[in-house]
Amino acid sequence: MTLSLFDQFLSPVVCWIPLVAIAITLPWILFPSPTTRWLNNRNLTSQNWFLSQATSQIFLPINPPGHKWALLLSSLLIFLATMNTAGLLPYTFTPTSQLSINMGLAGALWMGVVILGMRTQPTHSLGHLLPEGAPALLTPILVIIETISLFIRPIALGVRLTANLTAGHLLIQLTSTATLAMLTIMPVTAIFTGILLFLLALLEAAVALIQAYVFVLLLSLYLQENV
Repeated sequence: MTLSLFDQFLSPVVCWIPLVAIAITLPWILFPSPTTRWLNNRNLTSQNWFLSQATSQIFLPINPPGHKWALLLSSLLIFLATMNTAGLLPYTFTPTSQLSINMGLAGALWMGVVILGMRTQPTHSLGHLLPEGAPALLTPILVIIETISLFIRPIALGVRLTANLTAGHLLIQLTSTATLAMLTIMPVTAIFTGILLFLLALLEAAVALIQAYVFVLLLSLYLQENV
């Protein structure tokens, strides 16, 4: 039973070829492409509205030099939202449920933000390691604590996204297994668990979108400290 629960998080392999790359690149084909018409279709209009609203909220507290990251973070938001929600469909695979992929994204982007801060304003970036007004005796301890917290940030980003998606998928699988098992034994109870399963699916879809937004929002906050 334990192995069957976590089999859904294994990377699918066909003829010794991992299908993670296809699972990552395929959803981009589903997005509408810009047209030469004066009026856009509904899909493109809704996509542009979503991107403009999300980008304005994310970059609202950031200085103008940090707005150069708007294209990268907006693309990352679409990528994570697509990966998270596509994994809720039957017979699909969620690449963002893999800790290695999330840690790769979080580590690379966090390192880029830190390097940017060290290049543009090293004094201000290093000043975050020591809070203002701290006692002189506590300075070495505070510097060590702030340094550890700085290096924990990419780990927290990757683990948070992986844990939320994994917990939601496991909960849906447990509920669906219980619904199927009780369908012939207790049909009335199975109906209630089926309704619960539908609500859990809606909740997991909301969590998938929220986690993508939180991931990008935390990166923007790290960018704000270094710009």
